[in-house]
Amino acid sequence: MGIDFLPDKPIYQQLIDLITGDIIRGTLNPGEKLPSVRDYAVEAGVNANTMQRVYKELEQMEITETKRGQGSFVTEDELKIAMLRNEMKEQLVTSFIQSVEALGFTTTEMLQHLQERGGKDD
Repeated sequence: MGIDFLPDKPIYQQLIDLITGDIIRGTLNPGEKLPSVRDYAVEAGVNANTMQRVYKELEQMEITETKRGQGSFVTEDELKIAMLRNEMKEQLVTSFIQSVEALGFTTTEMLQHLQERGGKDD
């Protein structure tokens, strides 16, 4: 199968973003078992060592935890997931604002445009 990776960002980072995105969206639930390193590597079309690095990074971020002999699981810590969601939201907003300002748009005109355009409003 494989994933189409962007050339300007390390593959392992793109995989981390993919998995954390799945956690934030609820595609991966707290306590859910992740595929084995080998299975995920085959699915993503990457080397098993790359996938091992992804799992190690996720565990260091405390997003996943490894249970000896059972595999890797999404953390059950709802607070940690909420913090991850807020961190990603902040990164997106910061990146968006920097891009907008670099093009000479004001925050006010962009907010107005976003409100006019509509969208999902929770």
